[in-house]
Amino acid sequence: MSRPIITRFAPSPTGLLHAGNYRTAVFAFLFAKHHGGKMVLRIEDTDKARSTKEFENNIIESLQWLGITHDEFYRQSDRASNHRAYIEKMIDRDFAYVSKEEPKKEGDRDSVIRFKNPNKKVKFEDIIRGTIEFDTTDLGDFVIAKSLDEPVFHLAVVADDFDMGITHVIRGEDHISNTPRQILIQEAIGAPTPLYAHLPLILSTDRTKLSKRKGAKALSEYRDKGYLKQAMLNYLAFLGWNPGDDKEILSETELINQFDLSRVQKSGAIFDEIKLLWINKEYLKRMPEEEWTAEILKRLPAEILENSAFEERKAKVLPLIFERISIFGEVDEMAQNGELDYFFTAPEIDIEKMLPPEKLRKGKEVSRESTALHLRHVSDLLEQIPDIHFTKEGIREAVFPYAEQEGRGIILWPMRYALSGRDKSPDPFELCEILGREESVRRLRVVERI
Repeated sequence: MSRPIITRFAPSPTGLLHAGNYRTAVFAFLFAKHHGGKMVLRIEDTDKARSTKEFENNIIESLQWLGITHDEFYRQSDRASNHRAYIEKMIDRDFAYVSKEEPKKEGDRDSVIRFKNPNKKVKFEDIIRGTIEFDTTDLGDFVIAKSLDEPVFHLAVVADDFDMGITHVIRGEDHISNTPRQILIQEAIGAPTPLYAHLPLILSTDRTKLSKRKGAKALSEYRDKGYLKQAMLNYLAFLGWNPGDDKEILSETELINQFDLSRVQKSGAIFDEIKLLWINKEYLKRMPEEEWTAEILKRLPAEILENSAFEERKAKVLPLIFERISIFGEVDEMAQNGELDYFFTAPEIDIEKMLPPEKLRKGKEVSRESTALHLRHVSDLLEQIPDIHFTKEGIREAVFPYAEQEGRGIILWPMRYALSGRDKSPDPFELCEILGREESVRRLRVVERI
C-alpha cells in the first residue's frame, strides 16, 4: 500500500475481557509494527449503561502489561459531534432517514434513523478467507442511530475508522456478518473500504467458543497469578498463527519480524492452558537468576523470611522452589499450603502417616518400634558422613545400601516424612543436604521418641 498501515484495537469497556480477546490486539500490533505502521487503541464506550471506567482501566493496564503499545488513543464517546455530522450528512443526501416506529414495549422509542438500503450485492477480499460476497437485500433498511446523538455500532465504527485512517481491520470472524452493512455506510459517506482480516474463533478445549461462561479468565488474572508477559504474548501470537517452522518460543522482536497475516489459519484455535504453562516454564528457564530470585522472595510470607534459619538455607531452597514451579503464583500456593514450612521449621509428626503405605512394604510387617529403630540407624549413618561429603549424593551413597537391604519404602518413606512431615516433598537426601546434619539428625531422633 502507498499509505502507512494503521490498525486498531477497539474493545468495549463493558466487562473484563478474557485473555483470548487480546489476541486481536496482539495481531493488530504485530502486523502494524512488522510494516512500520501504527496501531490505534479506541475504547468503544457508547453503551453508557454498561461501560465503566474500571473496565476501561483494566483494558489499558492489561495491554501495558502485555507490552502492546498504541500510537494513538481515542474514546468513542468523545467523538459524538463527529458521529452526528455523519448522520446529518447521510440524511441530507438521502442515504438515511428518520423512521417512525411502533414501540414494542413501554419506554421504546417511536423513531430511529435507518439506512436506506440499495439492496445490492457487496463483495470484499478478506486477507485470511479470500473473496466474500453478500446480498444485502435481506438486511432491509437497518438502524444506524437511535437519534442524531446516539449512533449504533455500525455507524460509529465506520466513521471512526475513516477519520482515524484505519487501513486494516483485524477482528474476529464473528464480525464477518457486520461487514456488508459497514461497507454500505462507507460508500454512503465516501470512505474507502479498509482491508479486512477476520481471525478464526478461539475455542475451549471442548472445541466450543471460548467465553467467560466456559471458564475463560481475564488477562489481568493471568498477570496476577504470576505468568510472564513475554510468555503470554508469545502464546497469544500462536493462537491461529505460526511462523512456518517448528520454533515455538519467539521474542517480541522475532514475532514482529516474522508476523504475516497470510499464515493465519482459517480454522478455530484452541486455548490450551497446559500449553500456556509449558511456554511460561520455557521463559522461566531463560530468566536471569537474580530476577527469579527477587520474584520468589517477593512472594514468600513474613514468617518464612523472618525465620532464623532462612538466611542459612535460602541459597539451596530458592533453586528447589524455582525448579518446581511453572508460574510464580505457584510460590504463593506452596506457601499458603504449608509446603515450604518444613525447610525452616521442624514439622509436627502424625505417627500413622509416617509408617509407609502397604504398597511400599512389599509384604513386610512394619511397626512403630521397627520404624524408630530404622530411623535411629539412618541418623547414625548421617553422623558418620564427613562434612565435605554431606551432599545429597554423599548422603544417598551412605543411606541407600541400608534402604536396599531393608526395603526402600520401609526406610525412605519414614525418613522423608520425619524430615518434612508431608506425603510429598523433595527426596530425603536432598532434604538432608538443605537442612544440614544437625537439624536432620534432630528431626529423625525426635520422631523415634514418639
